[in-house]
This record gives sequence, structure tokens and C-alpha cells, in this order.
Amino acid sequence: MRRRDFLRSAGIGAAAAGLALPARAETPTIKWRLASSFPKSLDTIYGGAETLTRRVSELTEGRFEIRVFAGGELVPPFGVLDAVQQATVECGHTVSYYYFGKNRALALETTIPFGLNARQLNAWTWYGGGMELLRALFAEYNILNFPGGSTGAQMGGWYRKEIRSLKDIEGLKIRIPGFGAEIFSRMGALPQTLPGAEVYPALERGAIDAAEWTVPSDDEKLGFYKVAKYYYYPGWWEPGAQLVFYVNKDQWAALPPAYQAAFQTAAAEAHMMMLAAYDAKNPPAMQRLVQNGAVIKRFPDDVLLKAYETALAVYAEESARNPAFKGIYDSLRTFQETSDAWWGVAESSMTNFLLAMRRKK
Repeated sequence: MRRRDFLRSAGIGAAAAGLALPARAETPTIKWRLASSFPKSLDTIYGGAETLTRRVSELTEGRFEIRVFAGGELVPPFGVLDAVQQATVECGHTVSYYYFGKNRALALETTIPFGLNARQLNAWTWYGGGMELLRALFAEYNILNFPGGSTGAQMGGWYRKEIRSLKDIEGLKIRIPGFGAEIFSRMGALPQTLPGAEVYPALERGAIDAAEWTVPSDDEKLGFYKVAKYYYYPGWWEPGAQLVFYVNKDQWAALPPAYQAAFQTAAAEAHMMMLAAYDAKNPPAMQRLVQNGAVIKRFPDDVLLKAYETALAVYAEESARNPAFKGIYDSLRTFQETSDAWWGVAESSMTNFLLAMRRKK
């Protein structure tokens, strides 16, 4: 056989042989469970996890399935971090300040009193070094964290009696978690931590005098205005509360890279969509609350001033004894100083001008 004919025949044979090779192993089907800290009735905040799971399934053509369980179905609402750390579930959806008792630095992932608003927190997390610092903290719990939604700035909660001055804070039994609870305590209040489902009954029977939850659209669903008519602002302890998806690091490492990319993409989408949903739902919800008898009140100046001074003292004390807190807090506060200056020039000034013009009508 001529050399040229041999090569041609060999090429055809190789191609044929190639067609006969076994096909690539198909992408595996993976099923995870996600434990939420929230009840299904709070459709926006609980819905963040549903957005994640739907988009992960779509992006992987149904091969990566994550089933969501509401708070209490698999683990207690405040047990999500432990469940993910121990791989009882592969992932979770929660807020990190629920685990304030483990390490107060965890609250910095969610929000702190007089801290960053939602957009500032996004900027610090992704472009200000926040993600690297937070990932190092969560690595101690064998967890990989992903921003998982935001409520934006929250309200200051519901009160059975009017708050006229700092004196009215003394002895106040209020449902509030994290640093907000400590600051209220130092101001003379008696803070308590309760899951969402327990807050209304506690207010109704007088076991607590006040409760903060989130924003008008969620507060309306829980019906707080029926048992505590005074609705205060600003929610100085939660200027931009961020939710989080927790993933067990060992389970994450076992995922195919394409599935990791799908999860990251879906988490970012869920994060963005939740804040947009709240920004759309809160204005009409506030109007309905007022129509149903809610009385909107601003905290007195002496309460706000005392809370601010107390917050700074708390942060200084925590920084002195907790290196993890100090490292993250210093980064966040440095970023905030510059960001607040810009915000005051551009964002706040325009909003305040427009509000003043509408009041003149």
C-alpha cells in the first residue's frame, strides 16, 4: 500500500475508533438540603432560598437539586450554623447575628448598629476587602458564606407604649438580637431573643413590651400593629441587614466546578432580588399599616444619641478583647467613613431635597 493511501486509511480508522470510544461520564445528579431560619409565611425573606434553589436547578438542567426546609422543620431557626458546620444539612439560609453568642464578630456579616447601609455593605463585601475577612472567620466553622439577600434599612420596631425620652427605655422588655440587644441592655432595657413565630404571641400577652422584626412588608404579615401600635424609626441597630447562605466546606469541595458556579450565580441573583423586592413592597405596606392604625414615630434625640455613644463604647471594648472582631470592624469602619462622606454629598442630599419639595405640595 502506498504511504499516502495508508495514512488516509489510518485517519479514517482513527476517526472511526474515536466514534466508538465511550461517551464522557454524565454530570452527576446531586441532591442537597437547605435549612432556613425563617417561616414560609414571610415569603420575601424565606423566598431568597427558593430563588437560589430554583435557579440552581435551572442552571444545571435539574441535576443539582436543593430542597428548602423552613425554620423548625429540620433544625431550630437558630440552629442553622451548627447544622451546616456539622453537615447535618449541606447548606443553610440565615442571618449571622443569630450566632452572636459564638463570636460577636459574626454579627459584622449581617449588620451592626450605626453601621453600613445595604449598598455600602455590598461595596465593602465585594470591593472593600470584606469578603476575604469574613471567609477567614467562617472557615473556623467549616463554612463557606455567600451573601443571600438584604432587607435594606429596617424600622425601629413596635411598642405598646410611646417612647418619649431615654427614661422610657428603662425596664423595657424588647425582642432584639445581637449588638442591638447589648446596647438596649446598657440603656436600661431587658432584651430578649425570640424566633419570628413567637414574637406576636409574646407581644399580645404582654410578655414583652416591644419587638423589632424587619421592615413594613414583613411586619404587616406578622400583624404586630394589632397589639403594639407605635412603630418607631430609624432602626439604628439594622441600617442594612444582610442575609447569608452557609455551605459546608467539605460538601462544597465535592461539587463539580460547574455546580459551584451555578450556586454562586444563583446566590448573587437571590441577594439582588430580595432587596429589590423589599424596596418595592415596603412603601405600600407602610401606607396600609398607617391606615390600619399604626402610629409612626421617630425615636427621641436623647435615645438616638445615647444609643450611638453606647455602640461606640461596645465596639471599643469588643475590639480590645476579640482580635477577629477588631480586624473586621476596623476594615468596615474605615470603609464607612469614606463611604458616608460620598453618600451625604450625592445620595442623601438628593433624597432630602425631593422629600422637602413633596412636602410643599
